[in-house]
Amino acid sequence: MVVVGGTADLAPTTAVKFFAAGTAGCVADLVTFPLDTAKVRLQIQGESRPTLEGKAIYRGVFGTIFTMVKTEGPRSLYSGLVAGLHRQMSFSSVRIGLYDNIKQVYSRGSEHAGIGTRLLAGCTTGAMAVAFAQPTDVVKVRFQAQVRRPESGSVRRYNGTFDAYKTIARDEGVKGLWKGCLPNIARNAIVNCSELVTYDIIKELILKYNLMTDNMPCHFTAAFAAGFCTTIVASPVDVIKTRFMNSVPGQYSGALNCALTMLIKEGPTAFYKGFMPSFLRLGSWNIVMFVSYEQIKRAVIRYQRSWESPL
Repeated sequence: MVVVGGTADLAPTTAVKFFAAGTAGCVADLVTFPLDTAKVRLQIQGESRPTLEGKAIYRGVFGTIFTMVKTEGPRSLYSGLVAGLHRQMSFSSVRIGLYDNIKQVYSRGSEHAGIGTRLLAGCTTGAMAVAFAQPTDVVKVRFQAQVRRPESGSVRRYNGTFDAYKTIARDEGVKGLWKGCLPNIARNAIVNCSELVTYDIIKELILKYNLMTDNMPCHFTAAFAAGFCTTIVASPVDVIKTRFMNSVPGQYSGALNCALTMLIKEGPTAFYKGFMPSFLRLGSWNIVMFVSYEQIKRAVIRYQRSWESPL
């Protein structure tokens, strides 16, 4: 990503990018997790029990949040947070922290990488991150989808985050922890390209035409655009991923079967279920994450400078 002014004299190392990306991802998850949980509940609505006399219980992102707080308590909004933080420390570190390095490899060290090179780098780091961090995503989605109302007749599936890892591995085999890996790779290749490439290009253009300086307003604008583009492109794959990862063994024969079942039973609009919370979540997540990422990188570089050149 473009680095201009201030801290550009000392470029961040791969280790700094890893740390900054993982930490920024965790900060963004802490801020936006209720929106993500609402998105998951809306996406699985229609295949699970939370219905009342055939009518949907969850209506809209804020209606979903209100219903969850009213019926399950405020803590339900953060169900799966621990697994979510596990995911960000491993997932964001790889997909964001390695993006510049992979881009340099594909462009053979050129400072002016084309859009094709950027897209390829985004796909690569997105796929690598999923292959590495998929178990954390499976556990996170299972917790978020878990209804906590006694009257619903639902049984608590797991006693805690680490119990979930063990239970899934025991009952479904180790491959259960990588359930939905292929649709998740497809989804995150798209998400990574949309997020990182859009952010990268828009930030570069803003700086090139001197519309803003390389500071928070610039990062905010580029991050918001990245979130909007990502939501439009990735929503269908995201819904399939959520449904498939949350499914009981044998419910779907694969991700394509899951998509076909949704299309037949619920129609094409099912692929955009939870679109508004997805946009609210991805837009706000991108803003918090990219702004935090840039600031954390600069803070670490300033610390390195002060350490190497003490007064």
